[in-house]
Amino acid sequence: MGVLRRSRAPRLLDRLQAAWCRSDEIFRLVPEDALLERPISLRQPFLFYLGHLPAFAWNKVCRGTLGMSGFVPSFDLLFERGIDPVDVEDYHPGTAPEWPPVADVLRYRDRIRQALEEAYLDAESRPEAERTVFEMVLEHELMHQETLLYMVQQLPRSRRASSAHSPSAPRLRGAAAPGLVSILRGTATLGAVRGTLPYGWDNEFEAHTVDVPAFVIDATPVRNGEYLAFVEAGGYRRRDLWSEEAWIWREARGIDHPSFWSRADGHWRCRALFHDLPLNDVLDWPAYVTWVEAQAFLAWRSYPGKSIHAGSRGAWRLPTEAEFHRAAYGSAQNGRAAGVQPWGDAAATPRYGNFGFSEWGPTPVGAYPAGASGWGVQDLVGNGWEWTGTPFAPFPGFVPHPAYPEYSRDFFDGRHYVMLGASWATDVALIRRSFRNWFQAHYPYAFAKFRGVSPG
Repeated sequence: MGVLRRSRAPRLLDRLQAAWCRSDEIFRLVPEDALLERPISLRQPFLFYLGHLPAFAWNKVCRGTLGMSGFVPSFDLLFERGIDPVDVEDYHPGTAPEWPPVADVLRYRDRIRQALEEAYLDAESRPEAERTVFEMVLEHELMHQETLLYMVQQLPRSRRASSAHSPSAPRLRGAAAPGLVSILRGTATLGAVRGTLPYGWDNEFEAHTVDVPAFVIDATPVRNGEYLAFVEAGGYRRRDLWSEEAWIWREARGIDHPSFWSRADGHWRCRALFHDLPLNDVLDWPAYVTWVEAQAFLAWRSYPGKSIHAGSRGAWRLPTEAEFHRAAYGSAQNGRAAGVQPWGDAAATPRYGNFGFSEWGPTPVGAYPAGASGWGVQDLVGNGWEWTGTPFAPFPGFVPHPAYPEYSRDFFDGRHYVMLGASWATDVALIRRSFRNWFQAHYPYAFAKFRGVSPG
């Protein structure tokens, strides 16, 4: 057993060091004179996250688990936790912090990384409760890489640095034809059995089985071209397609198209990380929208030429969390057994989907047929997180993580909705069937796609 632990320990350290390399790469996309900018007003400036990643690691591993004394205790507190207001108007920080010089934050980061490298050398030989904290810190770093890219993408083009990962031309072809897939009645297993994962967040437990009635689901996510038809048909001006709260939000901000789109000289354009492209060139990319925009589109699809009374919803809606799992992981009509991924038990590689930073941007929907589920549903993992209609809530048997009790618990508020799958900016370590993401219904910056379901 000792030999096994020694052989495994460098793997966790190597993974952490690789995560740092990618984080540094992402921060290099932001010029130093832009680190205090807040391209997403609902988030702190970039400089906060430059300090937050090491501060979180220090507070959880070095100080919290190992009992070490801090290098800069004031930084441990300043960078401890971010914000998640419902809207800009709900964020009242009082006096804005006086952010320290970038050089001081970098020195703080580097001292913590050195301490972590020493701590992680024997991570696998520690008691299980301590090992899970080491894994948690690694996954926290990976998750923030994606949220940082939400912010980078919102910077003006002139404020974004170039990158070796910027493709000379985005992938614009290879989409699958739209279609529908019938899913038979059956069961879905949500969550994981405690003790069966190298690491799992508290909201992933406990595993439980749910009966799922038959339903029909889009074979591919809704693409930009389909969503454009909704926009051009006046979907953003039809009060009957939106809930009362969503309509107030839309009206107050004058929203009439997805945040990833812009219009100039009579032409639509789509914003990606390294390119602003004519929308006509990326009509087969998934439409990245908010939860409320997805709901309005599906109401329109149900009644494209008719008025429906406020609050009513037609035949099409977002899938529930259980329906997504049934379509992704359920045993299919073709006899293929359920696997740990929609495509089976093979590891998550670029053959199966657009995830793990293999593309650094969206690709046409259905461009990875090998990643289809046993039912033939495509892009369930990769190319964008998928909205569900299920509010984020604890599973039966939920127990807050003792080292990070607020991680999930603070968001069981009825305002956040479960997202499943992965985006192009999701590390493969997070691609597991029990992993749950979540965002507020109005949050417009996530790499979030959607598809519809209707009764079977």
